[in-house]
Amino acid sequence: MITISDTAAARLKDMLAEQETPNMFLRLGVTAGGCSGFSYAMGFDDDETEDDVYMNVADMKIVVDKDSVKYLNGLEIDFEESGMTGGFTIHNPNATVTCGCGSSFRTKEDAGKPSAEPC
Repeated sequence: MITISDTAAARLKDMLAEQETPNMFLRLGVTAGGCSGFSYAMGFDDDETEDDVYMNVADMKIVVDKDSVKYLNGLEIDFEESGMTGGFTIHNPNATVTCGCGSSFRTKEDAGKPSAEPC
């Protein structure tokens, strides 16, 4: 369902190791908003709910809430270095429209709720 490149996995594992709370995992999700209708949510969490879907990707526990699964199926996460900066990049085969910064999208079936604020 979700693919994480070796580079992104190494970066995420390093970041997880720096967390002071034990049993942290990567949580991925989608929220309404952003300039295209939906925004990606990606962060570390240690709170699990009954509405979560769990998977093991690149030897990491990944958690996605059930409502976000349909938007993230086939998602590819990478990490790219660019000069003095770098960051995670997301390729979502479900996205039919994306914004210039790559953090907002909409799908063929759902336009989400675009916000007036730029990314």
